[in-house]
Amino acid sequence: MDLSNINSKSFILGAAVSGAIFASILALRCFSKCGGDKAFSTPDQPLRFATAKASNLTRMLDIDAVYEPSYARGKVVLVTGGNRGLGLAIAKEFIAQGSIVYITSRDSFKLEGAAGVISNIDVSDDNCGSAVVLGMKGRKIDILINNAGYFYEPVEKINSLNFAEEKKMIDICALGVLRITSAIHNAGLLARGSKVAVISSQGGSIAWRFTQNPEGHDYGHHMSKAAANMAGVLLAQELRAAGVTVYLLHPGFNKSDMTKKYEAIWEIEGAVEASVGAKRVLHEIGLMKHDKTGSFINCEDGLFIPW
Repeated sequence: MDLSNINSKSFILGAAVSGAIFASILALRCFSKCGGDKAFSTPDQPLRFATAKASNLTRMLDIDAVYEPSYARGKVVLVTGGNRGLGLAIAKEFIAQGSIVYITSRDSFKLEGAAGVISNIDVSDDNCGSAVVLGMKGRKIDILINNAGYFYEPVEKINSLNFAEEKKMIDICALGVLRITSAIHNAGLLARGSKVAVISSQGGSIAWRFTQNPEGHDYGHHMSKAAANMAGVLLAQELRAAGVTVYLLHPGFNKSDMTKKYEAIWEIEGAVEASVGAKRVLHEIGLMKHDKTGSFINCEDGLFIPW
């Protein structure tokens, strides 16, 4: 009998069990830290949508029935990447609710009702933050929404990896959050009581990869969103004492140019128009609490997403 092999297998099994226990403890600690007043969302997207329909879950099926945007009136809001897709829908919804809205755009853009459009902003540029600060002209921000993102369209498999695109996604989706947020905070434009929402994705949950990606794939997208989540949590920790609340928000499955490659499953998985997704985001921003800063929330059902 090969005892060394037995010991090796025992060690591996023991490590796996210990890891599972440790992960469970972390999940419980997170649940307790976040208040214990919400359960975790379901990782299986088709099942989540089917269950919502079967149980007539109003929060997920009809956001207008629970929507509470009154907090937004008169608030100064900055939306990065607010010139298209979900970012544009979020900006328009804040304008409709009486907010003072600024957006950033990579190109020249006009948005009716906006207080300002800060053009030529590429969040992968290390100087983008200072350019946004200049564009705000000293105006303090109540709500910062880090929405600018990038999604490489082709499906990435181990035989079709695109390292340049992976670095681009991480640069935009994760480092972009730091470039913008740090510059605005360091310039004194985030007052005590302000909120920072990072538009992340359920794709950034490592725990959910076992359900949503049982065969792997799409490396860059998931890595970039996991990195964005880490950036958001660390920002939440550092800005806590300054009275700034930071949340990571999965906006839900929205019908947009960015998700068009999944058009075949839009209806199966409950994809909604960007205008509906925007209301979901605004609703959750209104519910952000400072004692739960660093939370990762699914805007579809308002429940937590595990890391």
